[in-house]
Amino acid sequence: MSNLEIKKDSACLSVVIPVFNEEQTLAKVVEKLLKIPNLLEIIIVDDCSTDGTANVAQNLAEENEIIKYVRQPRNQGKTKALKTGFALTTGAIVIVQDADLEYDPADIAEVVAPILKGYADVVYGSRFMVKRAARVLYFYHYLANKGLTFISNLLTNLNMTDIETCYKAFRGDIIRNLIITSSGFGFEIEVTAKVAKLNCAFYEVPISYYGRTYEEGKKITYRDGIAAFYYILKFNLFYDRQNSFTSLPQIPKIRPVALTSERYE
Repeated sequence: MSNLEIKKDSACLSVVIPVFNEEQTLAKVVEKLLKIPNLLEIIIVDDCSTDGTANVAQNLAEENEIIKYVRQPRNQGKTKALKTGFALTTGAIVIVQDADLEYDPADIAEVVAPILKGYADVVYGSRFMVKRAARVLYFYHYLANKGLTFISNLLTNLNMTDIETCYKAFRGDIIRNLIITSSGFGFEIEVTAKVAKLNCAFYEVPISYYGRTYEEGKKITYRDGIAAFYYILKFNLFYDRQNSFTSLPQIPKIRPVALTSERYE
């Protein structure tokens, strides 16, 4: 099924949730996800949590048949967990959801709408466009994010505003064919660099953001920022389309025309 063949009311959306020690919030996130339209499946990938996350996830999977749970053999980081989850998806659209309540599942309908309507192949939910609710937190994180996005844009020739966002939605055939080789939090950079090589239709949609402090469990550090800079150079300069995908997805040449006043509802 291509993006132009997705029916508006069909169950076509796969949600991948990488989790590590999120026993306090996972059930709340899943509860919200079960209310969104077009939902086909929720895939929880446990990166070898050491708290009660496994029990919570197993119970959720037993209670609802659209929820799948898989546990990594050892702790390998977010990117490896996502790679495992993407391989298990079957939906025509795939989106990433963190389990820590920083991102509101209520925004997902608008994030995936440009793909449902056939306008887009990939959509990022941006925390820096016309803002909704956004918690005010670390200025240095903001600078690092904007700096990494700027350097990425220089090499991809895309005018993105937030490449480090969690909410990334893809046509299923694009993300399932992506060859993922990075680790840690490298996925955000790698996927942007490689998908940009397809010359596909990228969209951004404004989203809410309820960020956490380090005391509340935020995991990303300055080391991840240094690694991200390395990945920007690596995946933009030393990879082409052929060694970025197992099979090159077909990109439509003709698309429906979106009205500038249209909201993605």
